[in-house]
Amino acid sequence: MDTRVVIKATSFIILTIISVPANLVVCCAFLHSYLIEAKLLTADIILCHLAFANLMVAFTRSIPQTMAALGYLNLFDDVGCKVTILCFRAFRGLSISLTCLLCVYQAVAISPATSLLASLKMRIPQYLLYIILFLYLLYYFSSITSVLNAVSSLFNNTIPPYTLNLGYCFVLYKDYSSYISMGIGIISRDFVFIVLMTIMSGYILILLYQHGQKVKNIRSSDHSQKGGRAETKASRAVVILVILYVVFFGVDNIIWLYSLTILREAPLISDIRVFFATLYTSACPIVVITTNPKVQKKLKLMKMKGEVQPTDSSTITV
Repeated sequence: MDTRVVIKATSFIILTIISVPANLVVCCAFLHSYLIEAKLLTADIILCHLAFANLMVAFTRSIPQTMAALGYLNLFDDVGCKVTILCFRAFRGLSISLTCLLCVYQAVAISPATSLLASLKMRIPQYLLYIILFLYLLYYFSSITSVLNAVSSLFNNTIPPYTLNLGYCFVLYKDYSSYISMGIGIISRDFVFIVLMTIMSGYILILLYQHGQKVKNIRSSDHSQKGGRAETKASRAVVILVILYVVFFGVDNIIWLYSLTILREAPLISDIRVFFATLYTSACPIVVITTNPKVQKKLKLMKMKGEVQPTDSSTITV
């Protein structure tokens, strides 16, 4: 087997092994909290939907890409290709928009009462479900036209110009103008969210710095600082997610922009671009698991139950 194929298959297998269980853990932790407590915090709702979006990206891109690298090329028919690519593009868009929404909300949550963002503190939680529903509908409907020309195989196995070769499916464009329009549209959309996330992350860092300076000058009890420490930890986690997103999808979009200038994209370039496009789905849940107290609490409870069960079963046996 070719070395490039081995590296490609191994890379996507590792991403899938990390991404699917980690995002499932995050989703299940928040869903369990909702069933027990009958409510979730605004940030937790966004994180739950973000984990679900990342999970679907893994199912619709990482797993098919892994199968294709292992030689299973005929995974879908034409309809299957259209549905798979539609879901990938929609959930990829949801991933960036939900990360942006999380960043904006966190900036609003920690902003002072005199800030211009203060008026959004009540409005975002109030209209959160409508905002998320709007994002779902927006990305699904905006992605429909771009996947109408997706096919599972090509005539005579010849790849024509202006074709996206995913390994398991192909997306055909009739001319350069439609090809470049699609690419510029995706890059422009991502760029808007990245700029907004960057601005809000900078604002969060400024607030955290100002808070740190105040803490140095004001002594207070641990009880009075508990809420502040929680907000600080949450804000830092959000900034980490934004940095990861900007780096991973920045590389993805740079390579994507380069691929728009050439007639046929080389397989290696395509593999690198897809790898960075799906890398966030593995990194994001790891950050959430290691920084979110609610998820950590659920994992500890699961661990404790796992340790108790053998003792109970042995007692019954005796």
